[in-house]
Amino acid sequence: MERVANPLRDRPSRRQSRQRGSVALFFLLFLIALLSFGAFAVDLARVSVVRNELQNAADAAALSGAAALWDAGTSGPNWAQAKTLASNSVSLNRSDQQKLTTGTIQTGYWNLTGSPAGMQATTISPGVDDAPAVQVVVKRAANLNGGAINLLLGGLLNLVSTPGSATAVAVVTAPDTVAAGGLFPVALDQCIYDQYWNSQTNEPMIDPSTGQPKEFNITNYQTYGASCTAGQWTSFLINANNVPTVRSLIANGNPTPLSIGDSIWIEPGAKTTLYNSVPKDVTIVIPVVTQIGIKTYVPIVAFAAFYVDKSVGGSSKYIQGHFVAGYKIPTSASGVGPNYGAYIPPRLAQ
Repeated sequence: MERVANPLRDRPSRRQSRQRGSVALFFLLFLIALLSFGAFAVDLARVSVVRNELQNAADAAALSGAAALWDAGTSGPNWAQAKTLASNSVSLNRSDQQKLTTGTIQTGYWNLTGSPAGMQATTISPGVDDAPAVQVVVKRAANLNGGAINLLLGGLLNLVSTPGSATAVAVVTAPDTVAAGGLFPVALDQCIYDQYWNSQTNEPMIDPSTGQPKEFNITNYQTYGASCTAGQWTSFLINANNVPTVRSLIANGNPTPLSIGDSIWIEPGAKTTLYNSVPKDVTIVIPVVTQIGIKTYVPIVAFAAFYVDKSVGGSSKYIQGHFVAGYKIPTSASGVGPNYGAYIPPRLAQ
């Protein structure tokens, strides 16, 4: 028998219509949320990459500037030169295909312990923990380095761009460890620094009559004051008191790395024939010890840069020279030690 349609019975109920409408609305809302999260994930990764590029640019610029802070023989850090090189380095980099053109460059002293925090003025009297430094801030913002970072899908969240920034601080420090081959076999008494090194400016004392760093003699029991023996030969970690050993150390340097706190052997005697083997008109790096003793081990407290003007044998037997500031140790060195004129390549402090 043929079924007769009942319009009232076949019409969808209001409840069913509402359910279908709710499902469609829920799906639409879910789709919008899904697309928003997808856009956020894509742009978050992209912004992270761009900010890493900004950080790399800031790091490179700070290191480039810090490398120019010291020139051997200069009087104090060359702040102007460091600023110029750091600024030039910023323009060698790109961020998200945008050429970087400018950065905020600041020079001064950075306290390695973080107290005080932040960059200190170039005019302060630096303490033991204050290192010459260059700070670089590189930003992407409106009208700066190509503008803010564009967001590919951020329009879904009504966000078309976001700023980006990176900061780097590079410092120049003295070492607490010098690798094998980096040291000359003469130990210097720390007391000599009270007379020939300006610890307030980290520069050699100047002779008013010449306008040049003060000269002094070391080895052969040269003394400056009642209890200040300027310097003496050392065989580093081994107990040796012979010319062949020391001559080999003059030619090859310390056989193993040496650090502040290591104790080295003090060689007694004049050792006349060694003076012909001492290089002249060069800067050498020598360990500074607490006190020059005789046939004893004494601990290293720092590493100093000393310029050899002459080496005299015969009846005199001495090495004459002066301290220098801003001498970059040519061999590997690391750590942070007192500033006695020798320094290591710049490193990032922030």
